[in-house]
Amino acid sequence: MNHLMKAQLKGIVGKSYLFGTLLLIFYVTAYSQQGYDTTSSLSLQQCISYALQHQPGLQQTIIRTNIAKATNAINLSGWYPQVGVTANLNHYLLRPTSLSNINGVETPIKTSVINTSTPGVGVTQTIFNPSLIYATRIAPLNSKAAEQAVDSSKIELVADVSKSFYSLLLTLQQIDVLKEDTARLGESMRTAYHQYVGGIVDETDYEQAQITLNTSLGQLVQAKESVWPQYALLKQLMGFPQDQQFNVSYDSSAMQHDIDIDLSEELQYDKRIELKQLAVQQDMQHQLTNYYSHTAIFPTLSGFFNYNAAFQNNDFTKLYNTAYPNSIVGLTLSWPVFTGFSRIQNVRRSKFQEQVLGWSEINLKSIIYSQYASALASYKSNVYNMKQMKDNVTLAKRVYFVVDLQYKQGIVPYLNVITAESNLRTSQLTYLNALFQTLSSKIDWQKAMGDIKY
Repeated sequence: MNHLMKAQLKGIVGKSYLFGTLLLIFYVTAYSQQGYDTTSSLSLQQCISYALQHQPGLQQTIIRTNIAKATNAINLSGWYPQVGVTANLNHYLLRPTSLSNINGVETPIKTSVINTSTPGVGVTQTIFNPSLIYATRIAPLNSKAAEQAVDSSKIELVADVSKSFYSLLLTLQQIDVLKEDTARLGESMRTAYHQYVGGIVDETDYEQAQITLNTSLGQLVQAKESVWPQYALLKQLMGFPQDQQFNVSYDSSAMQHDIDIDLSEELQYDKRIELKQLAVQQDMQHQLTNYYSHTAIFPTLSGFFNYNAAFQNNDFTKLYNTAYPNSIVGLTLSWPVFTGFSRIQNVRRSKFQEQVLGWSEINLKSIIYSQYASALASYKSNVYNMKQMKDNVTLAKRVYFVVDLQYKQGIVPYLNVITAESNLRTSQLTYLNALFQTLSSKIDWQKAMGDIKY
């Protein structure tokens, strides 16, 4: 009687524990499906297109091109006529006195009148100015440098968005794998429970199944929790509002096709935006050297025209009754003859800076080649690893199916099932990691080759 009651009690407790565990599986699986359930689904290309239009950092860089154009216009405005208006109103409290010889006697005479007013207009036109000539030559380079900064920002943005997209997609794929894993483990635990109740196996099989299932549930929850910050990062890179949601969509076959690259393509340094930017910096520095060497030695020549309408009267109320106008036109020449050797030192400094940029080009090419070699080696190894891991998934599925069937028939112990299931889960997760590492290394290779499109 006692043995019967113990058996019944064991069955009741086991069923309750099994029910609670299956309920937990249902909750976690349902929980893992919550999140970005919206009608908006964006592919990688759509994410990139959105980022190119809305990412704040990129938009700031684009605005800086307008700033560069406005700066050029300011620097070149000196070629246009400069027109200014002046006016003054004077009242002498004590008029100035001068001595004049009248009949051999120096006689003090009051000069000027008490009230004077002289409104006038002045026009200056630059004819030749070394600084303006330099500004004219450097203006196109300033605009080009600003445009290249936009191109560089776009390249970095495309690479960052792509990697963030793939990282998020990897996590979502891992969640799917872990959901399948918990489902398999739930079924396996039910099998172990029934065999335990039937007296076929002891309770350790059932407990081992519970341990393995708990581990898988923990991994599933962790993977789910990591989705939110990864979406937040992708939104940040895209300039997407954080309070709005979207799903990422992808085509598995297209993604597999996108992995391939042309390994026969040779590295062309001139395609890298960094070298293009350095070339513009070298041109700008060369223009500065020419300015100090050849242009700055010339004088500044400008023409001017001034017109003044002079009003004078001792009676303030009659000040503006009569005008005594005057006007003048002429040329102004300014030629710095000696400037304390500053021009010579400016030439030396500019040539040294050209040498620095020359060494920067050599160093940059070395860095580019290193990036290319590293990216290509990483891509090749990741492709090989991905193919091997894909084969492992196929083998692991077959092994798990056979071992699980053998356990149900009582041929092998439950430890074999745990090992086979663990190998299957590991092979699937490892394959996903290898797949997305390959995609990431392809982006690095495209960036090293200067082949990123936007």
